[in-house]
Amino acid sequence: MGERWCWPIDATVYDRFPGLYTDEITELEAMTWRKRFGCWAQRIKEALARLRHPLQDALKVAEVPVSKQCTCATVLLLEMHRRQTSFWAWNPAEWVETLCTSPREFCQRYDLARDEVRRFVAAAAYLLGCFRDATALGIIDRVVLARHVFGRSTVNRAIGQVVDLITAWGYGANQARILRTTLGVLFLANQSPELRDLTVPFLEEQRRLSPTKHHSAGVLTLSKVLLTLGFTGRALPYFPETGCPKPVGDVRNGVPPEWMEWVERWFSTTTLQRKTRRNWRRHLFKAGRWLAAEHPDCTSPAHWTREIAADWVAAVCRMTVGEWMQADAKYQKRIGKPLAPSSKANHLNALAAFFRDCQEWEWIARRFDPRRCFSIPSSVRKLIAPNPRTIADDVWAKLLWAGLNLEARDLPVKPGQKRHFYPIEMVRAVSIVWLFCGLRMDEIRRLRIGCVLEWKDPAAPAVVCNFSVPASKTSPSFSKPVDRLVGEAVRTWEAVRPPQPFTVDEKTGELVEFLFMYRAQRIADRYINQTLIGILCNKAGIQRADARGNITSHRARSTIASQLFNAKEPMSLFELQRWLGHKWAYSTEYYLRISATKLANSYRNAEYFARNVRAIDVLIDREVITTGKAVDQPWKFYDLGHGYCSYAFFDQCPHRMACAKCSFYLPKGSTQAQLLEGKANLLRMRQEIPLQEAELAAIDDGVAAFEKLLVQLADVPTPAGPTPRQLRSSALVPLGVGPVRTLDQESQQNEA
Repeated sequence: MGERWCWPIDATVYDRFPGLYTDEITELEAMTWRKRFGCWAQRIKEALARLRHPLQDALKVAEVPVSKQCTCATVLLLEMHRRQTSFWAWNPAEWVETLCTSPREFCQRYDLARDEVRRFVAAAAYLLGCFRDATALGIIDRVVLARHVFGRSTVNRAIGQVVDLITAWGYGANQARILRTTLGVLFLANQSPELRDLTVPFLEEQRRLSPTKHHSAGVLTLSKVLLTLGFTGRALPYFPETGCPKPVGDVRNGVPPEWMEWVERWFSTTTLQRKTRRNWRRHLFKAGRWLAAEHPDCTSPAHWTREIAADWVAAVCRMTVGEWMQADAKYQKRIGKPLAPSSKANHLNALAAFFRDCQEWEWIARRFDPRRCFSIPSSVRKLIAPNPRTIADDVWAKLLWAGLNLEARDLPVKPGQKRHFYPIEMVRAVSIVWLFCGLRMDEIRRLRIGCVLEWKDPAAPAVVCNFSVPASKTSPSFSKPVDRLVGEAVRTWEAVRPPQPFTVDEKTGELVEFLFMYRAQRIADRYINQTLIGILCNKAGIQRADARGNITSHRARSTIASQLFNAKEPMSLFELQRWLGHKWAYSTEYYLRISATKLANSYRNAEYFARNVRAIDVLIDREVITTGKAVDQPWKFYDLGHGYCSYAFFDQCPHRMACAKCSFYLPKGSTQAQLLEGKANLLRMRQEIPLQEAELAAIDDGVAAFEKLLVQLADVPTPAGPTPRQLRSSALVPLGVGPVRTLDQESQQNEA
């Protein structure tokens, strides 16, 4: 590390009398009359030595050519004569008037052909400590001015160190030029050309005062450079904590000052994630505007009561888009429409968290329970149901084909650029990860180098690989199997990825190397939705939207989960829960939609019709039918297992499930049954028999239900005429079927 730069001029050694001496006034009058920009006589040099010596020393340090030093001094001497004061007494406005705000104005004021004298005079004023506000000079080359002030070699060395690093990160010549200008501005504002002197608070202040978005972007990039070089402990966030400026104005407009102070105090204390913290603060500001209109006396959280909380819950349930807020341009088409149920829930959750924290931190007294008073009403909660917006299988297949066959010519190029902002290897890897891994957009942006792990299961060595997923909002980091082509695409990008600086993961606080990082910044959070999906849709020849809305990054997660759940050999709900990284199984249900094919197959496998319509074997005596004897002789025999029933209308017989063994019954052990089975011309068939509830119970519930069925049929006539009671009390009961019992005995046994 080289020696530190030191200020080259000590202005305290000069005579800094603000006025002019008599001989100085006389010589300035003569010089003004002549208007000479060339060499001066010895008499003039001696008379104006007090004014000339500091200028000469400063111009010498600024490496101004000797031929131009006299012209620079003459410009200042003319202005001193006009004001009748020395340049030591000029205020910033007088210096701006002297140096002008543009090169053309300066040349016209002093009748000069070139504007380089303006830079020389500004450098001399800066070195002497008279004027150092370079931003007030308007159009001026800050880098050249910094080189005059701090030395060409010193500034070039610092700029080269920064430019070499960002070039290795992937930045082009345009961004390098912007960063050179940014460094010139910062060096002049910080009064030091040392990179180690650029602190984070100074960079934050400069970004806040940035006149252009290019300078703001340059400050952000420079903060990453300083972190990588070890000069600072952290880089600037992408957006200041105060939020991005909106076209409609400050988000605090219309909020009572006292309420706004409470909200800002909570905002700076809470440990929620930045995105959640910003969104909930916006809801709290909306509540503040509502308070100003409906409850003007309630300006502090300490003044809230259960009644006011109930009024706010009712107001949220009736709230429309654009109410109690500054409607941004993206909400203009929806102004006046009711809020979505999930948005109403977020409004209530924000107030509940705010009051819960204020009470737990003992900022206010506990006057009510925020969890109960701001709980989501059941009428709103019932509307928040799983509704996965899956993409149709044919459309998803086309997107997969487009992602697998993505080429450099498919990427859009902005006017004035030679290629797409991101390399094709990176775009292809992002598309493959999005199409196959089922990750959230935040998880894709936070993937790290080395996230692809080798699959150690020898059963499928070339099919899948392990993929490491960072910690999410619901689960810690975990790994899951994905298709091997995902690993191939990621490793292809890692092979050509330029070295990038380590960056803090805002969710875990770790300093890591992000996978999808280019030019020292992670892939934009809107890149997939706004750019990549459009690229894939154009290549696949499909629309950006379908019947369920626009194709978004999160719809891919639902589509992949649904396809894995509806596969021929599907993943179970708990396996999908693990694969998606959900903490609770009910969260996985929000991503699943059962396909019509799987639903039809499940219904068919459930055999609802077969359960209620049983089939029975039927023997058809073809000989009786062909000989014309079917009118007088039985030709259809129903197989009951223990015998056959020759009743032609068996499906209408009330005793079919509990055969009373009437005259139509043929025991299988009888001679007639053996003769029937011995016929060679029998035709075996199956007939479906619809069952009633009592019959189904007799089948499904066992002996008790069967006995109950027997009692119900005791006095029902059989097809032959007699009832089962009469058959059991007569000699018609065949041998071998058990002792004959009376109905009273059966009833007593059933009751026992």
